[in-house]
Amino acid sequence: MASGELSLNVNGEGIPLDYFVQGFIDRVITGILETLRGTGPIKNLSLAINGEEVRVNLNGEPVAINCFVNKIIRKTVIGMVSSLKGVGQIDKLEIHIAK
Repeated sequence: MASGELSLNVNGEGIPLDYFVQGFIDRVITGILETLRGTGPIKNLSLAINGEEVRVNLNGEPVAINCFVNKIIRKTVIGMVSSLKGVGQIDKLEIHIAK
């Protein structure tokens, strides 16, 4: 990541991330959210997955997402994170990005 911070918690535990993984996750999530209607540049982002539910808070405001977008975000993020070393079953996930 060029600047800013990214943190990842899976099932309540922090997952250490190197520079490449931080940048990859940041760019994928940023790309997804920038394509949604009504979103702007990311200053602060919280993305939470709990079971099948995805919640996105962008710059202090909740982002409304439909079922299709929920599924795309969930499967993309779970796919990225599940391949990381030390990550097993994902029941709950939180990503925070501050730029």
